Amino acid sequence: MKNVLIYSGGLDSTVLLYHLRDAGHNVSALSVNYGQRHDCELTHAAAICKHLGVPHQTADLGAIQPLLAGSSLTSPEIEVAEGHYTEESMKSTVVPNRNMILLAIAAGHALSIGAEQIAYAAHSGDHAIYPDCRNEFADAMAEAIRLCDWNHVELTRPFVDWSKADIVRRGAELGLPFEKTWSCYKGGALHCGRCGTCIERREAFDLAGVTDPTEYDSDAPSVANLRANDWRLT
Repeated sequence: MKNVLIYSGGLDSTVLLYHLRDAGHNVSALSVNYGQRHDCELTHAAAICKHLGVPHQTADLGAIQPLLAGSSLTSPEIEVAEGHYTEESMKSTVVPNRNMILLAIAAGHALSIGAEQIAYAAHSGDHAIYPDCRNEFADAMAEAIRLCDWNHVELTRPFVDWSKADIVRRGAELGLPFEKTWSCYKGGALHCGRCGTCIERREAFDLAGVTDPTEYDSDAPSVANLRANDWRLT
């Protein structure tokens, strides 16, 4: 089946890329530059796709960055919160309507190349964190995509009921090069190990019982310290 994957180069979407290929899908990967602080993820996405021989395109929407203000991911003056996700720190990383924008671009691309499915890697841990990862939102978008053209494209979320630890375990089964993926919202030379998405990444490896090969900044707290503090930094 021909599939367009919304692909960031992150852990979740890279496992989904390998997962879809393992299931026999013909995958085309689509990344989007929306002016994100951590745009280094796009370089990682391109490199992984080149390594796999997967068709990959990047939609350059960088000009919309000023229109998506209010998020630490698109507004340089807002610092990326450190520590485990909480309701307030989560809100600072929400890019307004990001998934609707990404899904709209992916739908147009899927229709233009005759793809039958669009896939993205929303998982159970995202539901309470990001409004546009909730089932109600995805169901509404699936219906909108069905209505937007004469040709039918299905929206799929294979990991919707999986935890991030489940995703790490699946990646390990598939021999994923985890060290080539990018998660950190700060977008530095190395993963900071301190922002919410870095801590979520580290927690997932720990819970999955899989060795984390990611190189973190030298001042990042140890996993033992994070665990002792209930995954919240002191």
